[in-house]
Amino acid sequence: KKLEQPQSADMTIKYFPDGVTVTENPPRFLWLPELDSQARYAVRVVSDAGNETVFGDIQHNFFRPDVTLTPGSYTWSYAVWDAASGKVSSDWSTPRSFVLPADAPTVPGMRHKDRYTECDMTHPRLWLSQNEATALGKSVAADADHCKWANFMAKSVTPWMSREIIAEPLPYPNNKRTPALWRKMYIDCQEVIYAIRHLAIAGRVLNDAAMTARAKEWLLAVAAWDVRGPTCRDYNDEAAFRIVAALAWGYDWLHDELSDIERANVRESLTVRTREVANHVIDRAKIHIFPYDSHAVRSISSVLVPCSIVLLGEVPDAAKWLDYSIDFYDAIYPPWGGADGGWAEGPHYRMTAMAYFTEAANLVLKYFKHDLYKRPFFQNTGWFPLYTKAPDTRRACFGDDSTLGDLPCLKVGYNLRQFAGVTGNPYFQWYFEEVCRNDPGTEMEFYNYGWWDLNFDDVQYLHDFPHVEAKAPSDIDTVKYFNDVGWVALQRHMDKSDEHIQFLTKASDFGSISHSHGDQGAFLLYGYGEDLAIQSGYYIGFGTSMHKEWRRLTKSKNAILIDGKGQYSGSNKAECLKAQGHVLEVGTRNGAHFISLDPTDAYKAEVPYLTRYRRDIHFVHDRFFVIVDDVELEQDGSVQWLMHTFKPCELGSQVFRYHGDKAGLNGEFVYCSSGPVNIENTVSYANIDQSEVQGLPPQSTLVASTGAARRHTLVTLLTPYALSAPLRVFHFNDDQGFSTNLYFQDGNNEMYTITLPKPF
Repeated sequence: KKLEQPQSADMTIKYFPDGVTVTENPPRFLWLPELDSQARYAVRVVSDAGNETVFGDIQHNFFRPDVTLTPGSYTWSYAVWDAASGKVSSDWSTPRSFVLPADAPTVPGMRHKDRYTECDMTHPRLWLSQNEATALGKSVAADADHCKWANFMAKSVTPWMSREIIAEPLPYPNNKRTPALWRKMYIDCQEVIYAIRHLAIAGRVLNDAAMTARAKEWLLAVAAWDVRGPTCRDYNDEAAFRIVAALAWGYDWLHDELSDIERANVRESLTVRTREVANHVIDRAKIHIFPYDSHAVRSISSVLVPCSIVLLGEVPDAAKWLDYSIDFYDAIYPPWGGADGGWAEGPHYRMTAMAYFTEAANLVLKYFKHDLYKRPFFQNTGWFPLYTKAPDTRRACFGDDSTLGDLPCLKVGYNLRQFAGVTGNPYFQWYFEEVCRNDPGTEMEFYNYGWWDLNFDDVQYLHDFPHVEAKAPSDIDTVKYFNDVGWVALQRHMDKSDEHIQFLTKASDFGSISHSHGDQGAFLLYGYGEDLAIQSGYYIGFGTSMHKEWRRLTKSKNAILIDGKGQYSGSNKAECLKAQGHVLEVGTRNGAHFISLDPTDAYKAEVPYLTRYRRDIHFVHDRFFVIVDDVELEQDGSVQWLMHTFKPCELGSQVFRYHGDKAGLNGEFVYCSSGPVNIENTVSYANIDQSEVQGLPPQSTLVASTGAARRHTLVTLLTPYALSAPLRVFHFNDDQGFSTNLYFQDGNNEMYTITLPKPF
């Protein structure tokens, strides 16, 4: 039988590994599936010495062996497997090569054969076993605040004893969704989780009949909701994810308290709702082929893992759903990052993804003893928020962010505590403690309360993981390059807010897909206690006028426009993925930190006559920045250099100054090959639906426009400073000969030079 071997595309998974050095032992293997969705596969791995290993009867087009390989050079191929004969039934695919280094961490997949034969089939299964629940009860009896249990009881259990059971949500009026209605529905459903899960757990741990009875009342009421109604996945997926999770926790922890009829009714609702999500993930979204679906991927964590564990051995499809989920985590996840730990959608959506992933990973670790955290991504991903969303910043990060304008979400901190417990990294623990210390009381904000209960988080974490002593990040590297997602962060004195500088830029292969924006080559700057060059706008809601007509667009970024046009960031996912940037270099030059970016491809859809665009960034003496923009066009065009601030800048001929509450920023256009720039302040987001921002403080956009030319080289000096210690950097140009030399000198009498070749 001839094997199909379809060609991969931008939106699909790629054949992997293919001519690379892998970072894990054993590596994961990915390929595009046959037309028959029920096809099974074999993978053949051949060493340079000719030793051959064949793994057969593979369920999916993604696979990680459950045994390690000897370091060395290999080729691999795949074929269709005939389960009846136990043999390969097609040609082998084209061989692809990879190198397995000796230092690759050992991360075998979960056992494939007889995977669930040793599982404890009693209930509960989620988080604690029967014996563990009994042991926790004894510990709490001896110490009421063991693992912060008393706080959990007071805030997250007792209130639900007297709260009226939440009524089934109604459809949206005229079936028209608004952010407020959508949010209210999913928060109501989140409260259903809190009531059922917390009452059921507390009732079991404390052997409290009244709590158990109240948990049953909640569970049976919610199980009676219409599985095809407003809380189904097709109507409101966020509501659906929450309701099915609530049913899973209730069914599991109240299993032995339910009558046969009650158990059957709850199980039926739970199964129908889980199957709806599974069918969407596997058969419609097909994330094993098209992995860039944020909600579908997240629903593996929030729905398929917990619900399938609970239903294992009771519903035949549960094992199939579990196999898909665990193998996806072993072989494909995460689609948005790699070994460096980055997350292309940004730290806020990384927070949401990791919040649910860690819940699922902890369930898998406790129930199956399979440790997903050993993979390099999970060992390193705590560095991503640490470097890109420091605890004192509010508007200094890329991507969609419902906390925009607020300090980092508490859950970002809790998430890093989880990774501190997994890795032992003391900087991650510091981040957690610092976020909690800075928090002004946001626990009940929708972006916290509507998604997770931090009191339950405390109990779970303190029960399962060791305490890690915090260490301030006073000795971490200044520059962190997340090569997997094309983000570069600079941090100076993160642990001293009044001296802290954070600079962030990106040029990502992921383009503007999903929760990413048209911001390749853009930058953000925080300095000396406040955000200076900001992420502008407000989080009103996904799909709002603010979101579609401002926040996603390049004109809202500290970037450039060409003839008023920016990067593609529309609704076509394939075009969004093509709107890429590329990091050319991260290193040092003449003692300065140096970053070189190529955002050309991101502008191609809107500016087809753009030949080349390169942005170089110099962070000099850990004090000031020089940004060099080099633009080449096929026809005359003008460049608009943008910077966004809370209020208008003071303007001069070729200079500007932003004066904040604690800090300031001096800016100078020290060189422009197409003549002096024209500088003006404009009102940000003036063309969106103004009702969305009624009552919110306005913001300002500085626009520096060049004249028309085919080639532009624009050099900008940015000097942040504390108002208590103003800083000036002086400069002069020497353009004799075949180059232009730009000299910069600060008050420490240190000189820095940039040489620009003259175009002839």
